[in-house]
Amino acid sequence: MPDTSSRSAATAVGTTTPGAPARGRATGTTPGREPGTGSGKPPGTDGGRLRRALSTHWYAWTMIAPVVVVITVIIGYPLVRGVYLSFTDADEANVERRIGVNHIPATYEFVGLDNYVDVLTGSEFWDRLGWTVTWTVLCVAITFSIGLALAVMLNRRIRGRGLYRMALILPWAIPAFVSVFAWRMLFNERYGILNAGLENGGIDGISWLTDPLWAKAAVIAVNVWLGVPFMLVAMLGALQSIPAEQYEAAEMDGAGPWQRFWNITLPGVRSVSATVILLSSIWTFNMFPVIFLLTGGGPIGTTDILVTEAFELAFVGSPRDFAGSATWGVLILLLLVVFAVGYRRALRKQGEVW
Repeated sequence: MPDTSSRSAATAVGTTTPGAPARGRATGTTPGREPGTGSGKPPGTDGGRLRRALSTHWYAWTMIAPVVVVITVIIGYPLVRGVYLSFTDADEANVERRIGVNHIPATYEFVGLDNYVDVLTGSEFWDRLGWTVTWTVLCVAITFSIGLALAVMLNRRIRGRGLYRMALILPWAIPAFVSVFAWRMLFNERYGILNAGLENGGIDGISWLTDPLWAKAAVIAVNVWLGVPFMLVAMLGALQSIPAEQYEAAEMDGAGPWQRFWNITLPGVRSVSATVILLSSIWTFNMFPVIFLLTGGGPIGTTDILVTEAFELAFVGSPRDFAGSATWGVLILLLLVVFAVGYRRALRKQGEVW
């Protein structure tokens, strides 16, 4: 007598029995094909996934469409235009312009990679890049260290904690150019408060903005002062997400303050710190207002970073070099893209995927 239970099980999983035609699975599909696709391709490869997303989330797409259009016009067109100009010899004398009722057409020409060769083979770009990298590393490292230290202190239950938080976040609420002008008055060699305090203590005043070394120290100090509130807020949020039970258990096991900091605090804020360090690095690398408004790139260009040099090529001097400025801008963009991609890959290797 045949075993009907074995035959039923074989049929359910899509096997065949002797003398019977091949059958598919219980769902009625053939092996190697997904339900409803009619082919061996995985679902969504023919654009169906995109259509479903558009039909399901049409309201969200409608809401963000104006923002996408505005960003494309404000950022996309200047970016493409800048890349194009970097391959030409455009300057103030040969671009399209109007003088009264007279229209003068553009006469600049396509020069290929000549601008990039000139910039990369010259010493000025590498000098500016060296100082820009130094400025970025020092500012981000100091800002992160101070922000984390203040966040650790303000994460404790102390009297007047809300007042301290408000006072430390205050520089973030003041526009950057207002803060820079205030610091410029403080750094004034003749009438500044800093030199007045030094002279009252019997110390000669310092040439804060005219001495190359002190000018670099001044711009770093101002940028750190502007960046600490952001780092403080981010690190404070990260600290508050760490469960208090971990600290209690470590304290019961005899771990000291430094052991708790190294083994609980730092690992707990790693994901947030990785993001804010990347953002802070990009912002500092392109921190135009502090350099331009505080020192103007001086003395003798010693505090100029890449972005201020690109600005000076386009708007200072005669004739204004639009092609050279665009070349510097494209190189700055490429450097930041390479840094961001390398930074993200390094985090992935460490298990910090975001």
